[in-house]
Amino acid sequence: MNITITPNLLSGSITPPPSKSQAHRLLIAAALSPGVSMLSNVALSQDIEATIRCLEALGASFRWERATLAVAGLAGRPSAGGRLPELDCGESGSTLRFLIPIALALRGGGRFTGRGRLMERPQGPYFDLFREKGIAFAQQDGVLTVEGTLTPGVYALPGNVSSQFVTGLLYALPLLSGTSEIRLTTALESRGYVDMTLEVLRGFGVAVEEHDGSFLVPGGGVFRAHDQAVEADWSNAAFWYAAALLDSDVNIQGLEPHSTQGDAAIAGYYWTLARPAEAEIDVSGCPDLVPPLAVMAALRGDGMVTRLVNAARLRIKESDRLATVTEVLNALGAAVEEHPDYLVIRGRDILPGGVTVSGHNDHRIAMMAAIAATGCEAPVTITGAECVKKSYPNFWEDYEALGGSIVRTECEEAAPCDI
Repeated sequence: MNITITPNLLSGSITPPPSKSQAHRLLIAAALSPGVSMLSNVALSQDIEATIRCLEALGASFRWERATLAVAGLAGRPSAGGRLPELDCGESGSTLRFLIPIALALRGGGRFTGRGRLMERPQGPYFDLFREKGIAFAQQDGVLTVEGTLTPGVYALPGNVSSQFVTGLLYALPLLSGTSEIRLTTALESRGYVDMTLEVLRGFGVAVEEHDGSFLVPGGGVFRAHDQAVEADWSNAAFWYAAALLDSDVNIQGLEPHSTQGDAAIAGYYWTLARPAEAEIDVSGCPDLVPPLAVMAALRGDGMVTRLVNAARLRIKESDRLATVTEVLNALGAAVEEHPDYLVIRGRDILPGGVTVSGHNDHRIAMMAAIAATGCEAPVTITGAECVKKSYPNFWEDYEALGGSIVRTECEEAAPCDI
């Protein structure tokens, strides 16, 4: 699907969708807890559907009771014997990295598949641990197979590659018979995501102790069922913050001000970029904020310079986001310089627009382009705009509800929208 936007400012109240990051964590904890947990405010984005699909393959079950999702957890630890489960992770990096060690703990491994760039994303910290622990793994033709026994002990891994590896182990190690330690060999980046994991674990009865860069994780299958609502998502709210900075009259509602979501940092960054001064923002703890921050920086005023630094991990997302942010915004008329691990953006008052840009099969790039269009002089067409379904299925409907002027064009099978 292509979306053509006729530029105009947005206006109205908006409640962001439920947090995808928190929903992943709640679903997994509920699935690992004997009994039934009731989770409300769960939105079925493509990534969340992937996590549910994989948890069902591991033995959990799900049913809707009106607007609440009832999760029947695993009744004890299933046997590690038998055929390895087939786990289709879609394009969800969280699903893949969270469930690799969980599948080892529950079923002695699994066969993982995915789409898009998912199976190209690095798994080095796990592979290093598997070599040390004698766990077999192989990746061939887009299939990652892991097989072996996860045992209690010390798990040393870097904290500056992705916090998702830490979260995966925090879920898997309580399923083992004894206490384990996660020992970080470098400083932990994206700390907010690990804090969110620890908060969810506490709610489900798992008390992890933290000491001097290590996490002591109790064993013995200590999960217990728990009911909870999913918070509204600060990551997707960031695009509406960007619209507000670009002079749209958007009232963002329903967010938890004291949330452990790392991307709640957008509230402070909004005021940083609202000031008429050069700015430097370290995005190592919140890399998903770079697309909305970049569009804010591109239109924050003529000559205002913004540096988004420590952003190398963006190269291994759904797209190489340092490259695609630069390509899309510059096509619209912005002034973005791409560097190996940072962006330099020189602000402008308005962008020419009048072009077609690719969504790059990346939900955050398509949403960034849509917000940038509000600051353009001429219409903007975004190809492959259906990619927003990965995290925000109703984005285009919400955009229209705020007064956005869009025209949808379905693509012919012989002429795909986004190539």
